[in-house]
Amino acid sequence: MKTYSAKPTDVVRAWYVIDASEAPIGRISTRAATLLTGKAKPQFTKHIDCGDHVIVINADKLVATGDKFEKKMYYRHSHFPGGLKEISLAKQVEKDASQAIIHAIRGMLPVNKLRDDRLARLRVYNGSDHKHEAQQPISISIKDVK
Repeated sequence: MKTYSAKPTDVVRAWYVIDASEAPIGRISTRAATLLTGKAKPQFTKHIDCGDHVIVINADKLVATGDKFEKKMYYRHSHFPGGLKEISLAKQVEKDASQAIIHAIRGMLPVNKLRDDRLARLRVYNGSDHKHEAQQPISISIKDVK
């Protein structure tokens, strides 16, 4: 028996919608990263981008467990002395909630030359409306099971 290796022409991409108000940011990010990489597909091949398109809606109603809204910090540096900037998750959600979700999903994708192409297939919207109805996306429910 021969090992199957997918070719870029064999890849069929589906569209999925995830509601960010249903589950914490970590659960949404792991599910979105799995869909973007295509690891759940039987034809998954490491060096070929087999992932699907992911639409995340209701980013402004983001859920976080515990006290992450106050204690989780995002850092950036200007590369000048004293140029370290920090912002909490609560302030980032006020400023632009979609960037918090993109940052979380980007951190869960493998660091290789396919990461930018996978992130290009991610669309994050602050409201419940999106402009991809023509692609007939499949809605995925991610409920927090306790």
